[in-house]
Amino acid sequence: MKLTNDNYIITMGTKNFTEKYFRDESGWVKISAKGKKFRMTAEQLLNHLLPAVSNIKPGLIWEVEYKYKKELGNSKK
Repeated sequence: MKLTNDNYIITMGTKNFTEKYFRDESGWVKISAKGKKFRMTAEQLLNHLLPAVSNIKPGLIWEVEYKYKKELGNSKK
């Protein structure tokens, strides 16, 4: 089991929308609720996730899934 940050998919949202974040060979990627793909830095990723983790914004739901490399291969939209 490889525990590097490119083996995780982070899902964040509410009951009305969901965004996904993952790392590919070029850096961090956000898939918006509408399915659009955005590149982002690690600092931008933290700015999106920290309010959810710290519960500053109530109602945000977040989840982190471990994915093996072979499973991540098809998730890079």
